[in-house]
Amino acid sequence: MLFTETIRVALAALRANKMRSLLTMLGIVIGVSAVIAVVALGRGAQQAVNDRIASLGTTLLTVSPGQARSGGVFSFDVRSRLVIEDAEALRDRGTEIAAVQPEMSSNLQVQFVNKNAGTQVVGTTANYPTVRKYEIETGRFFSESEDLGRQRVAVVGPTVLQNLGVTIPEAIVGENIRIRGIQFTVVGVYKSKGQASPFSNPDDQIFIPLQTARYRVMGNNRLRSISVLAPSEAKIPETMADIQKILRREHKLRPDRPDDFQIRNQADFLNTLGETTQVFSMLLAGIAAVSLLVGGIGIMNIMLVSVTERTREIGIRKALGATKLNILFQFLIEAIVLCLLGGALGIAVGAGGAMAFTKFLGWSTEVGATSVGLAFGFSALVGVVFGVYPARRAAGLDPIVALRYE
Repeated sequence: MLFTETIRVALAALRANKMRSLLTMLGIVIGVSAVIAVVALGRGAQQAVNDRIASLGTTLLTVSPGQARSGGVFSFDVRSRLVIEDAEALRDRGTEIAAVQPEMSSNLQVQFVNKNAGTQVVGTTANYPTVRKYEIETGRFFSESEDLGRQRVAVVGPTVLQNLGVTIPEAIVGENIRIRGIQFTVVGVYKSKGQASPFSNPDDQIFIPLQTARYRVMGNNRLRSISVLAPSEAKIPETMADIQKILRREHKLRPDRPDDFQIRNQADFLNTLGETTQVFSMLLAGIAAVSLLVGGIGIMNIMLVSVTERTREIGIRKALGATKLNILFQFLIEAIVLCLLGGALGIAVGAGGAMAFTKFLGWSTEVGATSVGLAFGFSALVGVVFGVYPARRAAGLDPIVALRYE
């Protein structure tokens, strides 16, 4: 048999059993689409995190509570907390500090008219938009005097509006909402920052004055973090040293005791989040690759069944002059074509799924050429690896025995 005729016969065999061919490809389609969608989700999340952190500026430092050691065991206790007095000390005594922005937060129930939604309520200072680079879409941010006066005013995010059934941002400015049953007046709505990952949404937040949060909502002075701006990138080491010196004094730490707080810059966040996202993506991609393996085993099983069903046909072909190589090549082509078609369909389904995540869930995704090439190449490899054994079995049949097979 000629090379082109072998290909034609292989394709004709696949067309003759369309349903079986489609079901055989299903495992490859699921595996490839899962790999494409998962990798796209991981790459998109990593890029979104990088963009968001970069947008905050390279001089932003974040101070968060550390772990206090007690009896050789790390634990969070009263010594490892950050409080409002720590932020005030940094603001008043810092010599290499451009701005200090403390924040406390809690997930609380918010009510507007007859709508309820759970959201993150953040108590912070009036300089939050400057330090964290937030922009106001309509209305305004609360002022320092409103913070000192413990006024019940709030600035809400776009996702909060959606959850409360508000379609026009201007419509809620001046209206009253209830946070934990306490009435607040909405004074502004900030612009969307975009969802950095499926697990956090900066648009789903409500900002209220820090002193209002301390005395009227949260009922304590504990801070989630303190953001500090260094005067310049060159001054970051001096600013970190300044923060360390002031907080160690505030926490009354002896020279032989380690810090009970952490100071991190944007590079640290980028590295940590990048590594975490990469590991998470690799884990999910590995799980998806198992689907490809299962799909390959399914193809091998179906091809073995096909060899058994077509034993007499193989005997006739051999009697008419087909060589072992012709038969081997025919069945190998069938397996590879099934995998390549399954890979192509899987790429389309995976890319479509990634776009659906972006459109309907707002998740950031990025379909890369590398992941598409790897998934498609792996599907072809699966066809070769799992198609060899059935093809060798078909090629090794004795023509006389095959002709007598019923």
